[in-house]
Amino acid sequence: MESILLVEDEKELATVTKDYFAKEGFSVKVIHNGKEALDYLLLNPVKLLILDIMLPGVDGLTICETVRKKSNIPIIIISAKTGEDARILGIELGADDYIEKPYSVKELFVRVKSGLRRSYELTVDKDKLVDGNLLIDTVARQVYLKEEMIPLTIKEYELLKILVENKGRAMHKEKLFNRVWGVESYSEISTLTVHVNKLREKIEVNPKEPKSIVTVWGVGYRFEGMV
Repeated sequence: MESILLVEDEKELATVTKDYFAKEGFSVKVIHNGKEALDYLLLNPVKLLILDIMLPGVDGLTICETVRKKSNIPIIIISAKTGEDARILGIELGADDYIEKPYSVKELFVRVKSGLRRSYELTVDKDKLVDGNLLIDTVARQVYLKEEMIPLTIKEYELLKILVENKGRAMHKEKLFNRVWGVESYSEISTLTVHVNKLREKIEVNPKEPKSIVTVWGVGYRFEGMV
């Protein structure tokens, strides 16, 4: 049983969603008010958050931004707001996925399962990040693929580590660039694209059709896990 919080003020839709998930063995807590949802999140751990934008009390984008400052739980936004601008804003505030209404409950369920898999299959301890056959030794600052060390530059290592640590989350190009090169760097942001392509050549089965480091159009990049 998975602990999922659904914040949705359309009660009929919330009930249909909760019932479908229950049949699949997933436990869903439903809250209809944004303020109540924030209060609940302060006191109760959840594994994934499904969040409408238009809510009474506190809007969903504010909740998303607030939660993301304190937690890395997967966040899926469901909203009647359509278009690229709304989707990009949600992702910039920390959402991992964005589904426009009306949506298929079955599709939402598939996306939830995918979000849980991406977020919780990654093994993390104090000294290592492990995802499938990829191992990042954070003490030695070395990376191994199928137990063979991969030679990486300093920037390639830092970029890969950030992407893996944020598995399943769309990372904005500008934020990635600033974290690796610094806000006062004289390098061009196109340098990021070059380094992503070099990483793909070193860890992807087919760098021309990447499955692990994927492009999120209009946003940046996301680490999906090793395949």
